[in-house]
Amino acid sequence: MAGRILREDVEAVRERVHIEEVVGAHVALRPAGVGSLKGLCPFHDERSPSFHVRPQVGRYHCFGCGEGGDVIAFVQKVDGLGFTDAVEYLASRAGMQLRYEEGGGPSRPGEEPGRRRRLLDAHRIAEEFYREQLVQPQAAAARAFLAERGFDRSAADDFGVGFAPQGWDALLRHLRGRGFTEAELTASGLVSQGQRGIYDRFRGRLVWPIREVTGETVGFGARRLFDEDNGPKYLNTPETPLYRKSHVLYGIDLAKREIAREKQVVVVEGYTDVMAMHLSGVRTAVATCGTAFGPDHARIVRRLVGDSGGAAGVQLAGGSSVGGEIVFTFDGDAAGQKAALRAFGEDQALTAQTFVAVEPSGMDPCDLRQARGPDAVRALVSSRQPLFEFVIRSTLAAHDLRTAEGRVAALRATAPVVAGIRDSALRPEYERLLAGWLGMDDVAGVRRAVAGAARRGSRPGARPAERDAGRRAGEPGAAPTPVPVARMTAPDRRDPVAQVERTALEVVLQHPTLVPAEFDQLAPDACTAPAYRAVHEAVRAAGGITAAQRVVAAGGGTAWVGAVLDEAAEPVHALLTELSVAPLPEDRPDALPAYVRGVVLRLVDIGITRRIADVRGRLQRLGDDADPAEQRALLGELMELEAQRRTLRSA
Repeated sequence: MAGRILREDVEAVRERVHIEEVVGAHVALRPAGVGSLKGLCPFHDERSPSFHVRPQVGRYHCFGCGEGGDVIAFVQKVDGLGFTDAVEYLASRAGMQLRYEEGGGPSRPGEEPGRRRRLLDAHRIAEEFYREQLVQPQAAAARAFLAERGFDRSAADDFGVGFAPQGWDALLRHLRGRGFTEAELTASGLVSQGQRGIYDRFRGRLVWPIREVTGETVGFGARRLFDEDNGPKYLNTPETPLYRKSHVLYGIDLAKREIAREKQVVVVEGYTDVMAMHLSGVRTAVATCGTAFGPDHARIVRRLVGDSGGAAGVQLAGGSSVGGEIVFTFDGDAAGQKAALRAFGEDQALTAQTFVAVEPSGMDPCDLRQARGPDAVRALVSSRQPLFEFVIRSTLAAHDLRTAEGRVAALRATAPVVAGIRDSALRPEYERLLAGWLGMDDVAGVRRAVAGAARRGSRPGARPAERDAGRRAGEPGAAPTPVPVARMTAPDRRDPVAQVERTALEVVLQHPTLVPAEFDQLAPDACTAPAYRAVHEAVRAAGGITAAQRVVAAGGGTAWVGAVLDEAAEPVHALLTELSVAPLPEDRPDALPAYVRGVVLRLVDIGITRRIADVRGRLQRLGDDADPAEQRALLGELMELEAQRRTLRSA
């Protein structure tokens, strides 16, 4: 059995995989100065980007929640993988063949290394198998289903649509022939367990691959085709180590780049709806897979859309869009209204503005494309209205506004909706609009009703835990997102000396080839802040600037930061990552060398000044009976230090 991955192969993965490409598949990144990128953190809710990536050192850090690390740590965290699985995934991206220690045993008790990779390979092979079956004679019903909905062979290929044969073990035999074990097939969710053994989960069905944002297939959705099939109309992969329905969105792999470019996500309800949207020119469409749109989906969407540049909430009807937007498509019936209320419960976790597009006749996007063409599908999205407005108007429609009793009842029903609007600037505007929709001149009365609903802490769609808490993390007054305590935190930046120490260490880690040789002459206690002293000690242990320039020449900035991390104690690692990623005040490439030199020499100057003060203090403490030789030595040392400082300042 293979053991641990060889250390040199792990280092090769870190060097060869571009962290900005891996992170960019999950987060919309934009430039943030020389060699730095930033976006919304994928690990905590935030409205302004504090997540930074520095490709040249191969590391990321969030200045909001404190998460940070290299590309391997990012994949581990964002995909919930173990170390070995993360390395194997990244190696496969880079086309690398990993080597393992012989006889070392598995990296995790009871689990062979590469299990996730094996499950992903099984899904890749299964997708290829299903696609090949779609052109076979027995798949005529599947092809007819697609054709009846306006999807040709090219569309099927673009979306990876396939056909699962009607037999009990067609895929099973195919995967066994490719060397997969029964345990692997069971863990994959591609087979089911019966009294007589395992058999194909999907049989006689049209099949869509469900992929992660990285493009790797982790599950399937299958549509019933034959009357003798007694199963549900749609059948998805069960929960597996790869597939969690609350964490996947169908079509996200195809839509992610357009989502980042257009700053828009259109959420529909089915696989064919996603296809119809994309083929109609709405290439930002995605769908949930057998579950309601939830907070984990919201996090995926927010990371891709990026920062909206403003507060959460929605624009008013007729207003212009600022930043990204989420558009839910719902039917105009009671079920659609219920779905909208459910979405409202999640809405304010979204930084982007949130809208609803309603098809009054009840047609889904697939039917709409068939009946009225692609223009009608695009028009549906264009007709979107703010989610808050949709929820309020839908609630009002259930009351008779011609009577005083009906208006009062409608106000009581809609006040919690307006009270649930977290944007303090937007809420008064909806209070005014609600008064108009109710036909009431008394806006103050509406505001009192909304205030009363807010005190009661209720709004449609809110989860019980949220109603009890009153706020989510990230809101004003909410408890701050916890930051791991088992790490050495940076000193207060208001301390000017500590700030000089910090900036010097930042440039040493980020741009060691520009750092002057004087840095290596610093005394071990040059950094007075304990956290920065620990980092300085790790830099010295790694060989200082002289060694850094050799390491960078051989392996790049990633190797240099890795060498310092190897010398640092574990509590210092998070701070080291933060310093290696932190944006620098100087963002002009032509001015960067002078900035780096100036920052380091300021720290050297502070060190010399500190030593001058120390020598003067010792001279002052000498008594009248002081040893003349000692006095001469101290005076000589003082003169030498002052000469060094003059030379430094005149350089």
